Amino acid sequence: MGKKRVVVTGASSGIGAATVRLFREHDWDVVGVARRADMLEALALETGAAVFAADLTVQADVDALREYLGGSGPVNALVNNAGGAKGLDSVEAGSIDDWAWMYEINVLALKRVTSALLPLLRASISAETDAAAAGAAASADIVNITSIAGHTAYAGGGGYNAAKFAAHALTEVLRLELSGEPIRVIEIAPGMVQTDEFGLVRFGGDAEKAQAAYTNVPHPLVAEDIAATIVAAVELPAHVNVDLLVVKPVAQAAPHLVARGPLTPRA
Repeated sequence: MGKKRVVVTGASSGIGAATVRLFREHDWDVVGVARRADMLEALALETGAAVFAADLTVQADVDALREYLGGSGPVNALVNNAGGAKGLDSVEAGSIDDWAWMYEINVLALKRVTSALLPLLRASISAETDAAAAGAAASADIVNITSIAGHTAYAGGGGYNAAKFAAHALTEVLRLELSGEPIRVIEIAPGMVQTDEFGLVRFGGDAEKAQAAYTNVPHPLVAEDIAATIVAAVELPAHVNVDLLVVKPVAQAAPHLVARGPLTPRA
């Protein structure tokens, strides 16, 4: 039946790029999707993954992605990783443009890609079932990368909280709507993950502010930690579904409560 193929969005850097690398190490065919073609091409040269440049907030780009995937092989799994945050302003002072951007990339892009690729996921299940021995079960996976910001509100997180709470709700509803189909809907909700770009985007390119979030935090998560949870969840037996996996560094008890300095037992 050949290798299984996974589509990873937001693949040009951070968690997405780490996920592409790890799936390739596990011998999956991978299609990495992101806006920046130059970074995708570098990732393709490094890993052997296929890549497709697309802005997932533009329906025509998503339609083109669907056409490319439909003509180039099966789609057995989808990792909806594209997303991001802008600002730490209050609800009162927050920029409407920032809020609109966060909703577009964290919610509407997630909906666009899921709607576009669900028929391909179903087709791959049917093809795999036809090719398998009698009685063999085929399945597909949708993995949505949300955030602990989609489960716990915090001051200054209004726009990002709102978007990620919506992404969490979308994921819950999708699981209900796909009941009875062999399609797992998995939510991974990371906490503090130190990547090159998340903080830079949030703080408008201010590298000092971006780095300050991680100052003296013992062992914040890195992109490879989240990639490991994604691949592990997808490679579980097909009857096992990880509905929700919240992943935080030990130093982070909550979005607003992060230990700084060495972790030591109390006397």
